[in-house]
Amino acid sequence: MPGVADAPKTVTVTPDVHRYLLEHGTPPDRVQQGLIADTQRITGDHAGMQIAPEQGALLTMLVQLIGAHRVVEVGTFTGYSALCLARGLPPAPDGRLSCFDISEEWTDVARRYWNRAGVADRIELTVGPAAEGLAALPADDIIDLAFIDADKTGYLTYYELLLEHVRPGGLIIVDNVLWGGDVADEQAQDDNTVAIRAFNDFVAADGRVDTVMLPLADGVTLIRKH
Repeated sequence: MPGVADAPKTVTVTPDVHRYLLEHGTPPDRVQQGLIADTQRITGDHAGMQIAPEQGALLTMLVQLIGAHRVVEVGTFTGYSALCLARGLPPAPDGRLSCFDISEEWTDVARRYWNRAGVADRIELTVGPAAEGLAALPADDIIDLAFIDADKTGYLTYYELLLEHVRPGGLIIVDNVLWGGDVADEQAQDDNTVAIRAFNDFVAADGRVDTVMLPLADGVTLIRKH
């Protein structure tokens, strides 16, 4: 790309640097620490689906920074990201978060921790296909911020459905956009990598939005609607 330096101005995040990063941000509180531990215990090999603590702190801050009252999440898992989003909202009924997920088992964990965190009153969970739930949103349901962290082949569908409702100046935040670095490896042609690569290309060329991709955790894209 013309004008882009050959040598990127980045820092390799070694375990020591990551530890330093966590020590100099808002740390998970006792409820969040409990949810992290229970997620590891209950979901086993699936625990990596939970967002990183620094991502959770970013979600809370972004909700607060844009003064969001209406938030939607696609892909809830055991509820850590939803807890973080809800904590940035004003209390109900002014603050409202709609979550979509397909797992009763994992979202049962989420419900317990939302109650412990005191944010359950501002969260509505729908268990079922997210595309159907998003398509059923009323036309006048205006969204301030949305977070997508679900099945990768569905990203573009969720994005389009959400963008119809996001207000001008509102945000869509998307997780796993680097997919372990595979998006930059043309030899990687599995369904998830191909879908994320196509989604990233689409958003980068979408004239309806401004976008920035951050090398945070597994890659996070911030998308601001014009």
